[in-house]
Amino acid sequence: MNLLLWILQSLVAAVFLAVGTMKLVRNRVQLAPVFGWVGQASDTFVKISGVLDTLVGLGLILPGATDTAPVLVPCAALGGLAIMIGATRLHLRRSETSEAVGNLINIVLLVVIVWGRFGSHRF
Repeated sequence: MNLLLWILQSLVAAVFLAVGTMKLVRNRVQLAPVFGWVGQASDTFVKISGVLDTLVGLGLILPGATDTAPVLVPCAALGGLAIMIGATRLHLRRSETSEAVGNLINIVLLVVIVWGRFGSHRF
């Protein structure tokens, strides 16, 4: 089970890191074809969203890999859940069903990580 949790953490972290980095290094015009919602958001909101995504991605891997405060792994997963729930609501309001489905998949994976890392498969 520990190996499965590490695989899930790595996959979800890769998604959060890729999306977060993209939001941090590109401007809104470059992001608009990928993320339709950025047209209605401020630059500050997009950058803060990128920072939070990046922190979740790092938090899913680094604390467990370095054995430094590993309790932060499920905490990062909880933060990712909050982000994904908000993103799902946003996409459903914008009738972006395929994006919402992707977020729901991430929600399921994050719930498994939280359950496993707060439960019987702690570090």
